Amino acid sequence: MALTVLYFARLRETLGVAREEIAPAHDLSSVAGLLDHLRSRGGAWQAALAPSQPFRVAVNQDMADALTALRDGDEVALFPPVTGG
Repeated sequence: MALTVLYFARLRETLGVAREEIAPAHDLSSVAGLLDHLRSRGGAWQAALAPSQPFRVAVNQDMADALTALRDGDEVALFPPVTGG
C-alpha cells in the first residue's frame, strides 16, 4: 500500500515536511493505523500527533475520522482546525 500524506500549517512546521509518500511494511487499513505508524517515529511526531493535540484529517479531500478506511493511492491530509472570523 502506498499513501500520499500532506501536512499543513503548524504540523508542517513542527514536523519539517510538507508532503511524503508512505509505503509501510505493514498494511495500514485505517486513519487510526496511519496515525499510530506516524507516532511510532517518536519525538516531534509522537507529540504533534498525540490524541490530545487538535488536528483534523481528510482522505481524498473528504473529512475523515480514525475509523475511515484507507486504500492504496489515497491522499491523506493532516491539518490544524480552521477557525473563521
